[in-house]
Amino acid sequence: MPSKKPFLVLCAIVAVLAAGLWAMTRPTSSKLKASTAIPVRVVSVAERDVPRFVSGIGSVLSLHSVIIRPQIDGILTRLLVKEGQPVKAGDLLATIDDRSIRASLDQARALLGESQAQLQVAEVNLKRYKLLSVDDGVSKQTYDQQQALVNQLRATLLGNQAAIDAAQVQLSYTQIRSPVTGRVGIRNVDEGNFLRTADATGLFSVTQIDPIAIEFSLPQQMLPTLQGLINTTPAAKVNAYLGADTDGQTGVLLGEGHLSLIDNQINANTGTLRAKAEFNNAGQTLWPGQLVTIKIQTGLDQGALVVPPTVVQRGLDEHFVYRVKGDKVESVPVQMVYQDSDLNIIKGVQAGDVLVSDGQSRLKPGASVQVVRDPPALTQANTEQQP
Repeated sequence: MPSKKPFLVLCAIVAVLAAGLWAMTRPTSSKLKASTAIPVRVVSVAERDVPRFVSGIGSVLSLHSVIIRPQIDGILTRLLVKEGQPVKAGDLLATIDDRSIRASLDQARALLGESQAQLQVAEVNLKRYKLLSVDDGVSKQTYDQQQALVNQLRATLLGNQAAIDAAQVQLSYTQIRSPVTGRVGIRNVDEGNFLRTADATGLFSVTQIDPIAIEFSLPQQMLPTLQGLINTTPAAKVNAYLGADTDGQTGVLLGEGHLSLIDNQINANTGTLRAKAEFNNAGQTLWPGQLVTIKIQTGLDQGALVVPPTVVQRGLDEHFVYRVKGDKVESVPVQMVYQDSDLNIIKGVQAGDVLVSDGQSRLKPGASVQVVRDPPALTQANTEQQP
């Protein structure tokens, strides 16, 4: 008997250890539940008014851009503007040597005076011959010849006046004035150069900056929408941004304008339609030739159900979302009303419904989920600052 005691004690110790190990490692319902729950992030369906937009790439164009060229040959005597200077329509920009034209004008005026004197004498003689012809004091032939001379001098007088008008036009060409309000470009010639009307480069350009236009192209399917927008009062608003529309970022707002023109035909090669918008540009943030991103508001959905783009999943035949009910999810088919890079407008759910926004790849209807909360931004910042 005494020899069996150590063996019994050893068995008791083994039994107690086994019981403790089983108690520590046995599965419980809470642990099993935690191990099968799929971590997901969720959002609530929001209800708000959402404007619809269409975007594209446009090119900034001046409404008026003129290359200043001489209309007569001559020496450039003065340049009265500087490069980059703003000018108004009618401002004097440059002058051309006008001495020969003024001499021609004086000569034409002298010929006009001579013709007027000759006509005056001829008209006096005509009156005298008319009185004498009544008593046959002069022959009818002499009277007719005098009448013809008067007519000839009157025609000469008109010709002399036309020569004066032509010389005055030529003289006006020696003063080059701005045809538009705008900004002077880079100068191509200096004072003292001999200018020719055949020169293709011109002196410089004057380009209107304010107001200004943006030309852009959109798919031909947008034609009915654009036709409706351009006929509204006021016309549809168009925003211009610096930089492309990527990741929901539209860049720096350069200006707000309105739709002003739709081209009269569609490009058959590209299937696109050209349109134009006009902008007030007092701050000169838009510059001719600049490439910008344009956004046009095409409509407004009032009371729309809005979710982030990551919420909606694409099935074989339809779109669907995962809606959280308690600790499980269900699949709900939805209809896509509108979508862009920032949000989706859907139908088929209710405002306030909790939908899965991240972690859908492991889900199926009826699956258990565990909602993962994003850590507070302040906590994240403090964590990043720790060494």
